[in-house]
Amino acid sequence: MNKRVRVRFAPSPTGPLHIGGVRTALYNYLFAKKHGGDMLLRIEDTDSARFVSGAEEYIVEALNWLGITIDEGVGAKSTGNHAPYRQSDRKSIYRKYVDQLLEAGLAYIAFDKPIELEAKRAEIANFQYDANTRGLMSNSLTLPADEVQARIERGEQYVVRIKIEPNEEIKVQDLIRGEVVINSSVIDDKVLFKSSDELPTYHLANVVDDYLMEISHVIRGEEWLPSAPLHVLLYRYLGWADVMPEFAHLPLLLKPDGNGKLSKRDGDRLGFPVFPLNWKDPKTGEVFSGYREAGYFPEAVVNFLALLGWNSGTEQEIFSMQELIDLFSFDRVSKSGAKFDYEKGKWFNHKYLQNKPLEEIADLFQHILVEKDIIEDSEKVMKVVGLVRERANFITELWAQSSFFFVAPTSYDEKTVQKRWKAETPGQMQELIQLLQGIEDFSPENSEEIVKEWIAAKGYNVGGIMNAFRLSIVGEGKGPHIFDIISLIGKEETIARLKKAVEVIGEN
Repeated sequence: MNKRVRVRFAPSPTGPLHIGGVRTALYNYLFAKKHGGDMLLRIEDTDSARFVSGAEEYIVEALNWLGITIDEGVGAKSTGNHAPYRQSDRKSIYRKYVDQLLEAGLAYIAFDKPIELEAKRAEIANFQYDANTRGLMSNSLTLPADEVQARIERGEQYVVRIKIEPNEEIKVQDLIRGEVVINSSVIDDKVLFKSSDELPTYHLANVVDDYLMEISHVIRGEEWLPSAPLHVLLYRYLGWADVMPEFAHLPLLLKPDGNGKLSKRDGDRLGFPVFPLNWKDPKTGEVFSGYREAGYFPEAVVNFLALLGWNSGTEQEIFSMQELIDLFSFDRVSKSGAKFDYEKGKWFNHKYLQNKPLEEIADLFQHILVEKDIIEDSEKVMKVVGLVRERANFITELWAQSSFFFVAPTSYDEKTVQKRWKAETPGQMQELIQLLQGIEDFSPENSEEIVKEWIAAKGYNVGGIMNAFRLSIVGEGKGPHIFDIISLIGKEETIARLKKAVEVIGEN
């Protein structure tokens, strides 16, 4: 590529960042980094009526958590050479281009009130404001110039609409979908500017900002594909056709059953997060769950999302961020939507839980232990984590798999007692206590050898002894190798738990 790659993620601060938006940001980032380019964050807040307090900060925090580094723009360490990066702060920039379009006869002023537009919609089936209907409306194409000026001077509200000529084949070159051709007759004369707040709409602001910020590639969701022909026309109308960015419209993220786009409400309804972080609605106080608070590693979320719509062409599924950067290309991005497989997301987190250094997992688990007023040395915690993490998908699940390493059971699973604790068990456990008291080397290997020799010498059933032993130590029939457990809790604690089980369960 001769031109420096510059991409932008340009969300609107109208609420929490949806997981589909996160994937769009990720693909922008992967593409930019692969080509040694720049990743910009621009906040598109021209829709002042939908602005939500805290949404911008949420977006920045979410991208930081995921390791999607912003080179330039909002939240970046360097402000860059194209500031400001909030569209509301760029208000004075856009008017120049609105006037340019008006003077060239490529846009016009429209005074139609909402009630008048509603009346036309009721009067004309499938009404759209275009070449066929603009002559019936109240605008600068139908009104004398002096009346238009007088209305503006009186402070009458108006909008500026682009003037779309009918029956032109507009071609959009898309890096994923190839050439997309749309007839201009299906495009209405979109509003580009509103006098009520002196702000442009998304369409004009988007094109102007991309041009001024020297964006080389516009990578966004498939839902924006119908707007692409309008944007192509705007580049042409403004005289920028030769520097128009390349487009890539990403496939939709679909509901798990494949029926429709994954929405913000689907997550809590179906029992999984659709936001990167928890979000509390500032108006209603409603809380929506996020991947971070649900216990996901950011690397697992990145890995999971990267493969929703893109594949490496290999059997490999676990990728570091750098591997994703090295391998990413649009020729391996699907045209069709990707089903959101939440169970696969858990699988990715499980894999990262298994593969991360024990020190890191143990450190995270220590926070949970401290919350439970348990203080343990890091060496023991690391050994415990090493024994149980295969059974967990999340750090939070480690406690359920390992609590017996830190706290003696206070009760015994009734079904296990009925199945595993026989009339002869108390006497056998008393013998086992005597045996364990005499063991000096309480390592798993030595203890197991001595106990199994005793069982063989006595002619006892191995399963009967071992199951009752586990029940006494753990409180139920689960956990890793029993001799690993007793080695970590120590001889004194092991004997105390055996005595307690004999006392509490007794003759059953």
